[in-house]
Amino acid sequence: MFKKSLLVLLCSFSAYAQAGFEVITLGSKGGIQDGNLTAFLLKDSRDTNYVTLDAGTVVNGLIVAEEKQAFKDIEIPKNSPYTNVGYVLREKIKGYLISHAHLDHLAGMIIASPDDSHKYIYGLPSVNETIAKTYFNWQAWPNFGNKGQGYQLGKYQYRDLSAQTWLPIKDTSLQVKALPLSHAGVESSAFVIKNNQHQVMVYLGDTGADSVEQSDHLNSLWSTLAPYIKNKQLKGIMIETSFTNKVPERSLYGHLTPKLLLEELAILEYKAGGKGSLAGLPIVITHIKYSLLKDINPQAIIKQQLIAANTFGVSFHFPAQGERFSL
Repeated sequence: MFKKSLLVLLCSFSAYAQAGFEVITLGSKGGIQDGNLTAFLLKDSRDTNYVTLDAGTVVNGLIVAEEKQAFKDIEIPKNSPYTNVGYVLREKIKGYLISHAHLDHLAGMIIASPDDSHKYIYGLPSVNETIAKTYFNWQAWPNFGNKGQGYQLGKYQYRDLSAQTWLPIKDTSLQVKALPLSHAGVESSAFVIKNNQHQVMVYLGDTGADSVEQSDHLNSLWSTLAPYIKNKQLKGIMIETSFTNKVPERSLYGHLTPKLLLEELAILEYKAGGKGSLAGLPIVITHIKYSLLKDINPQAIIKQQLIAANTFGVSFHFPAQGERFSL
């Protein structure tokens, strides 16, 4: 029995050994730490072009990533007029996936827009509508989009996503679907992303637990992901854990704690085939809130609380700004 269990565990871990995607962390935090707000670059491991997963911090994140040599494999043409950071922004990032329209998830894109190149903004219809009405409206900011108030500069074009149809991400080898999430009354999104090898990863914007939000959105997402886990196609989940277990549910405002995340993973494990079905699955923890309190390190506490109760055999990862890693 022990040998059989060990063999199952080793096979589970080997399913995640070959990377399908590459991620660069432009911003790892949630909330108030401007300059390090939620944003990740994602590409197929065989491709050279990126899309962002949210865009709370863009240029500052690119600067930090450049300092950490995250772009050392990118060859900048000798005739390019741009710095390394400028070249990546304008030539290698081909679009923005925006999970919801809160500032800590798109401020970097807005600020970078005057010097950015033409790109697509991918999101649920409600998210794209809010961006057009609230930000690119010639009041908060010039209208760099292709719809909305006033003269449309057209630098960005909106692409509405759904849960039913895969949409190709232009100039990359990726396709994406978006499923709604509940975030304290705001519609947020989970992006399910597939490459040409039919490998899949999922990125979740801000979300509360179904039990707190009185929602079925995470349950629906887990049902969507279960077949990919059974077929060894899911390469990883990027999901928020904003607060420690000390924060009461009434004060979460549509976010997760370690306790709530682990409860949700138990549901996913059941749907994916039961005990051991998640063994080796990479779980990337995002959006940990920065704290102004003395002697408080939320990330250290959240890490301890997750690892201590990890009965699933998943592999938790806590990305740092500028870090490059694979899924």
